[in-house]
Amino acid sequence: MITSSSRRTFLKGTALAGAGTLAAPYVKRAWGAGRVNVAMWDHWVPGANEALQKQATAWGEKNNVEVVVDFITSVGNKNLVTLAAEARAESGHDIVSMPTFQVAVHAESLEPVDDIMKDLTGKYGEVAPIAEYLAKVDGTWRAVPTATGSQSYPMCSRLDYFKNIADLDLRELFPTGERDQAKIDELWTYANFLEIAKKLHAGGHAFGNPIGQTSDSQDWLGPLFFAFGAEAVDKSGDIIIDSDATRAALDYLQQLTQVMPQDVYAWDDAGNNRWLISGSGSCIQNPPSPWTVAKRDAPDVAKEIWHHDVPAGENGRYRGMLPYFWGMWKFSPNKSAAKDLLVHLMAKEQQAQLVDASQGYDMPLFSSQYDNKVWVEQGPPPGSIYNYPIRGNEEFYIAGMPAPPKIAAQVYLQGLFPNLLAKVTQESMSHDDAIAWAEDELSGFLRG
Repeated sequence: MITSSSRRTFLKGTALAGAGTLAAPYVKRAWGAGRVNVAMWDHWVPGANEALQKQATAWGEKNNVEVVVDFITSVGNKNLVTLAAEARAESGHDIVSMPTFQVAVHAESLEPVDDIMKDLTGKYGEVAPIAEYLAKVDGTWRAVPTATGSQSYPMCSRLDYFKNIADLDLRELFPTGERDQAKIDELWTYANFLEIAKKLHAGGHAFGNPIGQTSDSQDWLGPLFFAFGAEAVDKSGDIIIDSDATRAALDYLQQLTQVMPQDVYAWDDAGNNRWLISGSGSCIQNPPSPWTVAKRDAPDVAKEIWHHDVPAGENGRYRGMLPYFWGMWKFSPNKSAAKDLLVHLMAKEQQAQLVDASQGYDMPLFSSQYDNKVWVEQGPPPGSIYNYPIRGNEEFYIAGMPAPPKIAAQVYLQGLFPNLLAKVTQESMSHDDAIAWAEDELSGFLRG
C-alpha cells in the first residue's frame, strides 16, 4: 500500500553511512537460483521488486547461473549500512545498488565498468552529466546508472489553481507533445514565478516546499541557487560561496518565502506531499509520489495535478535529481557472471520493464529511453507525468555540484543551502554574516 509517508521509507540520496555501524540489516529475501548475489534497493512501489526479481531469475535460468536477490530497505539507512559493512569486510554481494554519492565514497572497492558504459553509450547515446559526475571517479566509471530508484524533482502543480488564480494554462505551456520552448523560456522564469506565487498565496493556495535539513529541501534549493549562478565549492575544491550570485538567490528567496506557508521550516520530506494532497497547496517540487497517493486517497486532487519543468534563472534551468547506480565489488568471487547479469539488466528493454513496474516513478539516465509509453498513458489527467522526464532544456542537478563528490556529499547531508537561507529569513542575519557562516561550515567540510 502506498501512503503519503511512503517516500520517507527510502533513501533519496544521502551522503556517508554512519561510521562503525555494522549491525545486520533487515532484508526482504527473494530466492532465485543462487551463485550471483545481488543487493537491490527495496522499492517503495508495489510490484517493482517482483519485476526485477523476475528479470534476474530468467537470466539465471537461461545461463545456468543461480541468482540470489536481496531487497534491502533504506529505512534507517540500512542499505548504506550494508554497503559500509561489505566494503570494510571485503565480503558480501557481487552486485550492489548505490544511491548518489555512495559510488564516490566506495570507489576504491568497486570494479571498473568502463567497458559496460562504452557499450551502453554506444547503444543509447550519452548519459546525463550528473551520472558521470557521481559515478566516474578519477576518469574511471565505478558503477552504471540505473533507472531503478532514480528520481527527479519537477514541479507538481494544480492545473485549476494556476488557471483560475494565476491565469496560466500549464497544460498549454507544457503539453504532452511538441512544445514552444521559446515561449517557455520567456514565461517560465524565477522572476515570473515569484509573481505567480504571490497570486497563488493571495488566492489561498500557496506554493510550498520544505526548508530544513531534509533531502527534499536540498533537492529544490540547491538547483535554485545554481540557477542564479551560486556555487558553494567549485570543481577544484575551492570555496566560492561568497558571490553576487549567492546574494541574488538569497534576495529572491527572501521574497518567495514570504508567500509560502510559514511552517515550511518544520516540514519533513512528506510535508510538501501532504500540502498538495490536502488540496491546500497549488504547487510543490517532487517525483510523482504525491500524485500516486492522491489517485487513491484524493482523486479530485489527482485529476488536477500536472508535472512540468522548473523555472529558469540567469544561469539556466536546473531540476533536482537523485540517481541510483549498480556496481560490482572488486572482491566479488563471481565477477564474470555478475558482469553478464549487470549488462542484461541494463539493456533498454529490461530498464523499460522496470520503469513500467514503478508506474513511471523511476527515471532513466539515458534520454533515448524517454520514449516509454508509461509517461503518456498514466493518468488522470491524461499526460500528467509526460513531462516527468526532461522534455525541454532543463539539466539534472544535485546540491553540492560541481564540488568533488565527497565534499558535495557533506554540502547535501549537512543541509548547507536551507540552513543558509534560514539564517537570513529566520534569524535575520545579513547576507554577509550568513555567507560568512557558510564559509566557516564549508571550511570544516574540507578539513574533514
